[in-house]
Amino acid sequence: MIDLSPLVRRLANTPLANWANGLQAQLDTKMEKGHGDLQRWQSALDALPPVTACDIDLVNGLRLDCKDNAATHDQMRAALMGLSPWRKGPFDLFGVHVDTEWRSDWKWERVSPHLDLRGKRVLDVGCGNGYYQWRMLGAGADSVIGVDPNWLFFCQFQAVQRYLPDLPAWHLPFALEDLPAGLEGFDTVFSMGVFYHRRSPIEHLLALKDCLVKGGELVLETLVVPGDVHQVLVPEDRYAQMRNVWFLPSVPALELWLRRAGFTDVKCVDVSITTVAEQRGTEWMKFQSLSDFLDPDDHSKTIEGLPAPMRAVITARK
Repeated sequence: MIDLSPLVRRLANTPLANWANGLQAQLDTKMEKGHGDLQRWQSALDALPPVTACDIDLVNGLRLDCKDNAATHDQMRAALMGLSPWRKGPFDLFGVHVDTEWRSDWKWERVSPHLDLRGKRVLDVGCGNGYYQWRMLGAGADSVIGVDPNWLFFCQFQAVQRYLPDLPAWHLPFALEDLPAGLEGFDTVFSMGVFYHRRSPIEHLLALKDCLVKGGELVLETLVVPGDVHQVLVPEDRYAQMRNVWFLPSVPALELWLRRAGFTDVKCVDVSITTVAEQRGTEWMKFQSLSDFLDPDDHSKTIEGLPAPMRAVITARK
C-alpha cells in the first residue's frame, strides 16, 4: 500500500485539505481494480537495489548517484528495463542512463526560463512518469502533485521516488476528471501534451482553471498548426498515427480560446518543431516513434500528409 499520510499533512491548512483527507481511500479503491500488468511491474520495483542517493541533481537534469554504483549497476539496469517502455526523461540513476523516447529535458529548457515556481504548490495534469515533477522541485516548487491514469507511468514514478522518499512529489493514478470540482488550491497548473487528446478543449481549459487559486498560473503545452485566429486542424482520422487527436489550433486561436475561458495575461512563450532528435526510438522504448510517423520524403508533413508536429507553450493567469 502507498501511504499518502505525508501528502495529507503537507496539504493541511491549505485549500486542498478536504480533498487530501479522502485521497487515501480513493487511491486504495483504484489500486484494488488495478491493471493486468501491475504484478509484473511490481516485481521490477521489488528488484531495485536498496541504495541511498548521496548525490542528487534535479536542477541540471535528473541524476541520482551513490559512492559505489558499480556494485549495483547490473541489478539497477535490469530492474529499470523491466519497467520499459520509458517515454519521458532521460534519467541517470546510479550509473544507469535511461535513454527515453523523448528528450524531455529539451522541452524543460524551453519552458522553465519563463516560470517562477519558487514556493509554489503545483499540479501536473497528465504527468506521465513524473519526470517534470522532479524538475519542478529542482526549480524550487514547494510541492508537486501529478495525475495520470497510466499504470506503467505510475510504477516508473515509484521507481524514482523509492530513492527520493522525503521529497514532496506525489503521483496519483487519476484522470483530471477524478478530481473534485472547485479545488482552487494550486498556484501553478501544468497541462503538457494533453490538450489535443481532449474532445472538448474549452471544457479542459475550464477544468484546469478550476484547480487554480485566484491569480494562479496555467502552463499549457500542446500541438499547434500555423495560421491565423481562425485556423484549427481537426484530423479526419489519425494524426501522426495517433487516433485520439481532436483539435490542433493555431497559436492565435489557442490564445483566443484561453481568453474566452476566462484567462488573462495570455502569452505564447515558445513555439518549436518536434524533431526526430527530440523524439525517437531507443533501447528503452523499442516501438515506433516520430520518424515512423512522418512522410519519409518530406519531414514537414506527417505520414497522413498533415503538418508535422509543432508545439507551443502558452502561459496564462486565472
